[in-house]
Amino acid sequence: MKDDRINLQAPEFLLTDYLVSTLEKIFDPVPVPIILIDKKTEIKMINRVFANYLEFTKEEIIGRKVKEVDKNSRFPYVFKTKKAEIAWKHKFENGHTGIVHRIPVLDDQGEVIFGFGMVLFEDLEEFKDIINKNKLLESELHLYKRQLQKIQGAKYSWESIVGQSEKMVQAKYMSRRAAQTNSNVLLLGKSGTGKELFAHAIHNGSSRKHAPFVKVNCAAIPAELLESELFGYEEGAFTGAKKGGKVGKFQLANGGSIFLDEIGDMPLKMQAKLLRVLQEHEIEKVGSNNTIKVDVRVISATNQKLLELVKEGKFREDLYYRLNVMTIEIPSLKEREGDIGLLTEKLIKKVSKEIGKHVDKISPKAMDFLQTHDWPGNVRELENVLERAINLVEGDTIMPVHLPVYINKKEVAVYSYEGNMRTLKSIIEETEKETIVRTLEYTKGNKLQTAKLLNISRSSLYDKIERYCLE
Repeated sequence: MKDDRINLQAPEFLLTDYLVSTLEKIFDPVPVPIILIDKKTEIKMINRVFANYLEFTKEEIIGRKVKEVDKNSRFPYVFKTKKAEIAWKHKFENGHTGIVHRIPVLDDQGEVIFGFGMVLFEDLEEFKDIINKNKLLESELHLYKRQLQKIQGAKYSWESIVGQSEKMVQAKYMSRRAAQTNSNVLLLGKSGTGKELFAHAIHNGSSRKHAPFVKVNCAAIPAELLESELFGYEEGAFTGAKKGGKVGKFQLANGGSIFLDEIGDMPLKMQAKLLRVLQEHEIEKVGSNNTIKVDVRVISATNQKLLELVKEGKFREDLYYRLNVMTIEIPSLKEREGDIGLLTEKLIKKVSKEIGKHVDKISPKAMDFLQTHDWPGNVRELENVLERAINLVEGDTIMPVHLPVYINKKEVAVYSYEGNMRTLKSIIEETEKETIVRTLEYTKGNKLQTAKLLNISRSSLYDKIERYCLE
């Protein structure tokens, strides 16, 4: 029996002028922007509506690399991952923002041979109009459920927690056991160790996983507003109160879990009210005399030593023992021997995907620097360092030169990432560039303040920013 399947690797299956001409005749009348590129990311076909959208003529586009036409294109990244990106929000170089598909076409061996792209909606307003015109009950319900899950649901699970060190394995074991109970959980650990990650996983691993997961940062809410935030208020309870009142976080978390982060910063007055909720399982809104029954499991966290706060009279002893039923200590990154390599690998994948830049390797020397650093900022600091490095990388490998000076110390100042001795000029330029970058980070991009701190003129700073491509 004759095999009529098309062999994508056969010599006759090429983007000949005739085939391209045929594709243009098919797609040019289509009012949807469409593009076809080859495995070298050269544009082979684009319909007229897409060329107009990009503010070029077709003749100016055909044959050019897609990055030359739109420097924000993610097609090179899609070709690296070999995974389609469906309905992505994309900002084109000319300022237009649309919803796009990017689809790699693979051969029988799984290698990329073409890339197909199209713009579903040419601007976000058009996208919003389509949604508004199609508000069917089922679609609305699905949308609201997703939004509610995003606002009130736990995002992370046990698989999100990376680590095989003895202390990390013990913390995960204790957390899994705690998840099977309805007891209150107290998470202890330094800032950046991942206490919130554990709180999410405990909720998702419990019988309450389909119920709300509500987060409250006790240190971020002013003391005078914390009560109304936690318990809600009645209409007219105070000047500025919303009409109809407000539902508090405990009521929103009914049936699920509430995560009280930075519990050590909660004012003493609020500690007494929280203790009553834990004892009586009921809340009282501000401005109301009625009580409301709630079924909420409390997961609290702090980077402070609560027992010392109890001795100093800054934290109630009775509340401490109410919260301290299942205590889990999250180890610092310095204590997690052997975990830095695993975390680095996962974080490189995560950050690379978020940025849209294909970086998947780290040199042994750069890894040595990461392994020997103390990491006072823990996992959060490691992620920030890797994000900075990925932004600086030109290839697909993180080298020592891409790490901050405080981590790679003097090695990177003397040697290039190829291992060759560097010139004095290159060392000075690298030091100058690093100093400007760190000062801009410190001033949050304020160039006037940066120039003053560096004791140079603003025009001189702009010249150096342009020279080192720091914009």
